[in-house]
Amino acid sequence: MLGKQAIFFHQGEYHSNLRRLVLRTFMPEAIKNIVPAIESIAQDCLKSWEGHEITTFLEMKTFTFNVALLSIFGKEEVLYREDLKRCYYTLEQGYNSMPINLLGTLFHKAMKARKELAQIVAQIISRRRQGNQDYKDLLGSFMEEKAGLTDEQIADNVIGVIFAARDTTASVLTWIVKYLCENPCVLQAVTEEQESILKSKKENGEEEGLNWEDAKKMQITSRVIQETLRVASILSFTFREAVEDVEYEGHLIPKGWKVLPLFRNIHHSPDNFKEPEKFDPSRFEASPKPNTFMPFGSGIHACPGNELAKLEMLVLLHHLTTKYRWSMEGAKNGIQYGPFALPQNGLPITLYSKN
Repeated sequence: MLGKQAIFFHQGEYHSNLRRLVLRTFMPEAIKNIVPAIESIAQDCLKSWEGHEITTFLEMKTFTFNVALLSIFGKEEVLYREDLKRCYYTLEQGYNSMPINLLGTLFHKAMKARKELAQIVAQIISRRRQGNQDYKDLLGSFMEEKAGLTDEQIADNVIGVIFAARDTTASVLTWIVKYLCENPCVLQAVTEEQESILKSKKENGEEEGLNWEDAKKMQITSRVIQETLRVASILSFTFREAVEDVEYEGHLIPKGWKVLPLFRNIHHSPDNFKEPEKFDPSRFEASPKPNTFMPFGSGIHACPGNELAKLEMLVLLHHLTTKYRWSMEGAKNGIQYGPFALPQNGLPITLYSKN
């Protein structure tokens, strides 16, 4: 469904080339230029949630989806957002469905939507080639002649990036909202940090709106994100294969065997983190020991978009904590999986303006 040429399913030279293209687009020097655009998306989303009960996870998915489109298609994304959203939302319904390609089944509808998504991407590629402009977004990076990618490979990886950027980041944000609500002292510390940034900008006569330097000042908020990534462990494990015989603690792992590193076990080990079940962002005032904190994976297959994910979370949390308050509705405990771990029912909340 994502596409056989998507980065997740490859290794070697092809994988390295794709990773280089993605990293180049999502490195700090590149994404700092889209902070105002991310901020605009965050403000619009929060405004639409105000005053009524929402399902946090579903609304966060809308936010992260729009940021993903921005990072892939740049300012052009608004021209295609609704068509892309309509097709992708149909596609995602088929991810966990039975692969029965009969008319009327979720799988059939999803595959049809997948085909239409590829056609939309092809239209955008064609339009760009006719315009002969230099684009700094991910699609522009994929389209460079020296990248050597076919249109099919580009479409597969565009759809793959949307998949990778959406549910994972939305899940983290959902847990952050829950943990902040349950830990008033942490919420107060985050709010005070964010308000101090606004105060400093005003005193220095700086323009309204966030920039990359503001995001770098959000140390407490960053630690909240890190602690949420540790406790919730959205990426619970990853799939690997032993490329040669490996001996580990007296056990032989033969070449070709599949190995699942369990990040959740690592993040919740008392050997790595004192009182691991406790939500305590202050533990990240000091850097954790190597190989004990891997929320974005590790090695050459680590998530290349992690800087963008952290940036969009910081921007949204800035406006959420300085302008709004919220209350959790319904069950306060319980976990569901879809497939990532989530608070029960996607965390229903009611959002209120502080004004």
